[in-house]
Amino acid sequence: MIEEALAASGIPLKGARIAVQGFGNAGSFLAKFMHEAGAKVVAISDVHGALYDPEGLDIPHLLDKRDSFGAVTNLFKNTLTNGELLELDCDVLVPAAIENQITADNASRIKARTIVEAANGPTTLEATHMLHDRGVLLVPDVLASAGGVIVSYFEWVQNNQGYYWSEREVEGKLHAMMVRGFQDVYELHRTRRVDMRLAAYMAGVRRTAEAVRYRGWV
Repeated sequence: MIEEALAASGIPLKGARIAVQGFGNAGSFLAKFMHEAGAKVVAISDVHGALYDPEGLDIPHLLDKRDSFGAVTNLFKNTLTNGELLELDCDVLVPAAIENQITADNASRIKARTIVEAANGPTTLEATHMLHDRGVLLVPDVLASAGGVIVSYFEWVQNNQGYYWSEREVEGKLHAMMVRGFQDVYELHRTRRVDMRLAAYMAGVRRTAEAVRYRGWV
């Protein structure tokens, strides 16, 4: 999803500067995958604070140094706050911690041109509108975090069929569906001139209406 968002903004993934708020299940794996893909993960954070290096952090080292609670920033002296991480100069900001982190109070100070929500509800509706007005591409949680639900659907399909796919097949089908989902929502965002959150809701309602019609319920 980050790769698609960057492509829409004309920015290559390799070398892209990514800041990740949160280093739990979502944030740590995302940071790992982005690092492996050649992006610069310039900041990560946990409950104790945030680490920042404009040249890119050593993500494998940080993953190895996490304690039993998943924390790592407490091992360092020079840290930022979670709030300061949100306002760093970067290409992609990924809120992957808790809700209501980007609000009307700090939306005007967000420097990232692309935001991909890995947490549930990290951006308020008012902040969403403010960022959209500034030309920031915000990929909403309902789209960016859809992977888990999609794979659950794959499990249901396989169980019904009694036929099981390999891990590579699942990853390929997931990638194709996520890319198609982004493109559908982005096209609505572009043609209807609405923010990506509203575009995602519009796409969802449209597909639901189509399914109801095809089943002959109306």
